[in-house]
Amino acid sequence: MESSQPLMALPNLESRVSRVAFHPMGLHLAACVYDNSWRMFDLESQEEILHQEGHSKAVHCIGFQNDGALACTGGMDSFGRVWDLRTGQCIMFLEGHLKGIVSVDWSLDGYHIITGSTDNSCRVWDLRRRNKEYTIPAHNNVVSNVVFDKSPRSEYVLTSSFDCTAKLWATKTWQHMATLKGHDARLMGCDIAPDGSLIATCSYDRSFKLWASKF
Repeated sequence: MESSQPLMALPNLESRVSRVAFHPMGLHLAACVYDNSWRMFDLESQEEILHQEGHSKAVHCIGFQNDGALACTGGMDSFGRVWDLRTGQCIMFLEGHLKGIVSVDWSLDGYHIITGSTDNSCRVWDLRRRNKEYTIPAHNNVVSNVVFDKSPRSEYVLTSSFDCTAKLWATKTWQHMATLKGHDARLMGCDIAPDGSLIATCSYDRSFKLWASKF
């Protein structure tokens, strides 16, 4: 198979780019940069339209609310920030993790945010009340990814970890539902199928696994 040329390349930056994420409307792309900033690029003009600062250390992850009005970033400074993309202002400061935030996701209804950290925990934040709702002592090592079930039933949150497991947590009570064991090395990521029927995990053991989500 012949290699193809990229349609667009982000400008060369002086710092590491850790994550990229498409805006829900599909017209813009966000990039998290280890110079303590995150950027937004217009895919049509191929120009940078937003250069957002505010974190005191590297910005590692970003997630968009479903309607695209808000974004949440997680930094290695242990803090999260919720941004109003219409004004560029930080409207909520997520304080509570003891170490860097490396994963973030939004609930289907857009009212809750979950963050995963190198402090081995997850925290659930209530956007309406502007506070932390619950702390999940999720794993025995780094929480590499967090994902809300976005199927119509929206019953659980999935977390993956360097402790070689993935876990499910009930969204109504935040209590543990199940542990997925089977990988021989740290889990680097996880995801949930759009209809909620399948879970995927991937690992340093050079494998990925599919799991039924009926627990």
